[in-house]
Amino acid sequence: MKIAELGNVQLHYRIDGDPDGAPVVFANSLGTDMRLWDDILPLLPKGLKLIRYDKRGHGLSSLPPGSYSMGALVRDAEALLDMLEIRDCVFVGLSVGGMIGQGLAVKRMDQVRALVLSNTGAKIGTPEMWSDRIAAVREGGIEALADSILERWFSKDFLATPEVALWRNMLVRQPDEGYAGVSAAISGTDFYTPTSGLRLPTLGIAGSEDGATPPDLVRETVDLVPGSRFELIRRAGHLPCVEKPEEYAAILTKFLKETGHV
Repeated sequence: MKIAELGNVQLHYRIDGDPDGAPVVFANSLGTDMRLWDDILPLLPKGLKLIRYDKRGHGLSSLPPGSYSMGALVRDAEALLDMLEIRDCVFVGLSVGGMIGQGLAVKRMDQVRALVLSNTGAKIGTPEMWSDRIAAVREGGIEALADSILERWFSKDFLATPEVALWRNMLVRQPDEGYAGVSAAISGTDFYTPTSGLRLPTLGIAGSEDGATPPDLVRETVDLVPGSRFELIRRAGHLPCVEKPEEYAAILTKFLKETGHV
């Protein structure tokens, strides 16, 4: 385990694969930590430098006080990649991780050469929805919302398996304040205009049963970027890298090859 000391935040990160390989950076969703990507990494081509991190308020990263802004989440990723001297990465972001990817690609074209927007949007939900969720977490903790969150995360098939207990445990172990802080960042974000100005290879991935970021939202977002491509993973929810790791890894591998990253 490694910690990046970035001033007002300390980020837990991990590097797998070839330390001299082409970099692929993974940013995970609200309520999860870097283990979200465990099942797909062994399925990716050899020779890649695979970088994961826990965003602020999640996993083993620090928990700065107060609500967070999307600008802060983007700056965290930017500072981590600067510290690691990463340039020209493929940035794979799921849900809020995809929002971070959009913001980083707009801000630092030198850091991001291609973008994977998985189960995300240029704007997710409404401020009223997020306000209600933040209030519920602060009143009853993540535990009070866990079952409804899992129903948005996973397909009915996966919800019937014993493995869903592992993801519930991961969810409820995230700090309540970290979940609320990142929720506030999502609430205040609308990337439709900046994302429409992006000109880089972009892949969208959606799950057919995603109750958090439906396929139409993902498609609408990636369509903002000229020349982008969209892939739908059937019988999967908000976290298709968990439910369908082989299919997810195959789609990602194809994109890495098409962009010359492998």
